[in-house]
Amino acid sequence: MTRILPVLTILLAILLFWYAMAVHMNAPWQTTLNTRADLTEVPFTTFAQQTWAQDKPVLPAPHQVITEIWNATVALELSSKRSLAYHGWITLSATLLGFAFGTALGVLLAVAIIHNDASDRSLMPWIIASQTIPILAVAPMVVVGLGAVGLTGLVPKALISMYLSFFPVVVGMVKGLRSPENIQLDLMRTYDASPWQVFWKLRWPAAMPFLFASMKVGIAISLIGAVVAELSNASGGGLGVRLLTGSYNGQTVQIWAALFIAAGLAAILVALVGSAERLVNRRMGARA
Repeated sequence: MTRILPVLTILLAILLFWYAMAVHMNAPWQTTLNTRADLTEVPFTTFAQQTWAQDKPVLPAPHQVITEIWNATVALELSSKRSLAYHGWITLSATLLGFAFGTALGVLLAVAIIHNDASDRSLMPWIIASQTIPILAVAPMVVVGLGAVGLTGLVPKALISMYLSFFPVVVGMVKGLRSPENIQLDLMRTYDASPWQVFWKLRWPAAMPFLFASMKVGIAISLIGAVVAELSNASGGGLGVRLLTGSYNGQTVQIWAALFIAAGLAAILVALVGSAERLVNRRMGARA
């Protein structure tokens, strides 16, 4: 109970602040509506309820977002193109594929950098420079370019996710593979260990905490990459498409519902990586 109470207190404070801001931000339009309907004297409680019930509010109230999520998931068939579950699955598929590619690429680059000085001097600056390019500029070029050669659907979005997710993995793995101390490396040389044995028995286990920490960051931004890629391809579906159509039609409730689904997916994916980390730690004999 002592752990849950602070969380509930913060959550309650956020909800109260959210409802208050919804009244403040939706008040000008509601005042206009009441003036047109000759409602000049409206009690504050009634006025507040009106601001929380607008069809296209500037800031939707929490219950409006929850209702939209329910209506767009549980109340619809999963195969319906209006379902957030349908679009969430499309985004999740691109996220997982891109994250898998990004993690594999990051680990391979880190291994090359660790074992080859030329790779360290040549690859690392380009890896860092690659992240200075805005993803909003890269995504349309990748989607359009691959579409021109016949690659559409999941692959372009997965490549955008990979582009974002490989960077934290390669940086974390380089740090992790270099984390063993010199005395440990000297001990392995004393035992006449081969470079492969040094890597597999010393460097790789030492890099595990860094790998999982990087994967938690990587899978979250992989989801961001998938959503951004979907903004460049409205025909492919996904949460990014729901955000785009909601923006075009002024459906702020739809936008917030899609954002919450994306945030929920990210939280679940990070939690799954954390569970995998605890499992690997137990198998390696690490203490909790």
